[in-house]
Amino acid sequence: MTRVEENKEGIKGMANPTRYGIERVAYLLMRLTGLGLLVYFVAHIAETSSILQGKVAWDEMLALTQTTGGHIILALVIGMCVFHTVNGIRVMLGHGGIGVGTPGRLDYPYKPPSQNARHKIAIYSSIVLAAIAMMYGLAVMFGE
Repeated sequence: MTRVEENKEGIKGMANPTRYGIERVAYLLMRLTGLGLLVYFVAHIAETSSILQGKVAWDEMLALTQTTGGHIILALVIGMCVFHTVNGIRVMLGHGGIGVGTPGRLDYPYKPPSQNARHKIAIYSSIVLAAIAMMYGLAVMFGE
């Protein structure tokens, strides 16, 4: 594939994790979890406002969350919240210079010093913590 064709891949090329590594995956997950949490926030406001329509409407809305699908959605929200929080803390610390390392001259093969092992471990840790939180949430909701 020539360089010109490589630049015309669009979103498929941008989202390719094999080209840019785990940092690009963390970038995409951060954006997706942010949008997911925004959707959940709006849905939660709509669900909570159903109490204004009386006890019957409130009970019907709560019945939707007590299904298997509702539990799975809530587990996904838990995972999104944990990942977004932990990865956001990693990004803030990196912007503050913590865990980045000392700047140095870039020589071939031009590996930026910001992509060091500490940040990669933090990315993997945020994914693992989100998975653990989701499993715990499912265990609590399903009563296991």
